[in-house]
Amino acid sequence: MRKKNPENGGIIARFIDSYADRYGYSPTMSEIAEGTGIPKTTVHRYLSEMREEGRVNLSGHRTLSFADTGVSSVRVPVLGSVSCGLPKFAEENIEEYVRLPSSLFGDGEFYFLRAKGDSMIGAGIDDGDLVLIRRQDTARPGQIAVALTDDEATLKRFYPEPEKRRVRLHPENPELEDIYVDGCAVQGIAVKVIKDL
Repeated sequence: MRKKNPENGGIIARFIDSYADRYGYSPTMSEIAEGTGIPKTTVHRYLSEMREEGRVNLSGHRTLSFADTGVSSVRVPVLGSVSCGLPKFAEENIEEYVRLPSSLFGDGEFYFLRAKGDSMIGAGIDDGDLVLIRRQDTARPGQIAVALTDDEATLKRFYPEPEKRRVRLHPENPELEDIYVDGCAVQGIAVKVIKDL
């Protein structure tokens, strides 16, 4: 009998998670075998063992899922970059999806943007950080918002100035000046920052 490779179970589990996040349903055994390079009979053996251990639920065609851990999560897309310097066009190109526990972030529709530049360093947002954005079209004065002006998006503190018929976008960097615009569309507000250490 062939000796089990302990890494295969993890490879299979990661492939199933990635496939389900990308397509919205689980892969077939053939797709798992093709995607991982692990023979179909070996995939079947590992899935059978995981099922017996209660680690996966397998209830029919494309209905493979990992056993419920009792933790509710949301699927959040990483959409690309947002300027934390001069405004920059924000294209909604989904780079990947990330699962986050609902208990930490609450309800709503979320997306991640990667910070570019140094204009928000005073708020703890550094170049390269992932900023979790709650999608909404309004912001209160002083909130950090994704503001769209002339097809360019930027992440700044939002201060409407209706008496002057403009909006002030304030960077959190003393070396930079405020940006004044006649109007802008709010695309969401920053709620969390995830950074590398």
